[in-house]
Amino acid sequence: MIDLRDAAATEDFGRRLARVVQPGDVITLQGDLGAGKTSLARGLLAGLGLLGEAPSPSFAIVQPYAPPEVRIPVLHVDLYRIDDPGEIEELGLDEARGDSVLIVEWPERAGAGYWADALAIRIDPAGGGRRLTAEVPEAWRPRWPI
Repeated sequence: MIDLRDAAATEDFGRRLARVVQPGDVITLQGDLGAGKTSLARGLLAGLGLLGEAPSPSFAIVQPYAPPEVRIPVLHVDLYRIDDPGEIEELGLDEARGDSVLIVEWPERAGAGYWADALAIRIDPAGGGRRLTAEVPEAWRPRWPI
């Protein structure tokens, strides 16, 4: 469990996470609306070199980033508007994953176990801040905690 005092601390955690991500990684982000999922993703993207503002992919569903904009390719995915898990295959995420990092908000829309090897992060309110919990798969254990 990691306590984060505010949005700035959440973004800072994302920047630290950027130091250890590798192509092929999937990071899932769960939490209620406004929990800080996009703040964490923005910090990660900034840590990978993104200079501008990272828009929420809520309407685009998939927001791609590629070098030289970022150090390694990233797909920032928001599944909030997905109603049928079958729609996810049409996005081509599994094919793109090989050379990219996937950051997936609302992964529960894909169904249980869709990305079983993902670093699964949950963000919940805690006092005036946020509490981050993580399920750390085998491939992430040498890199965790950050």
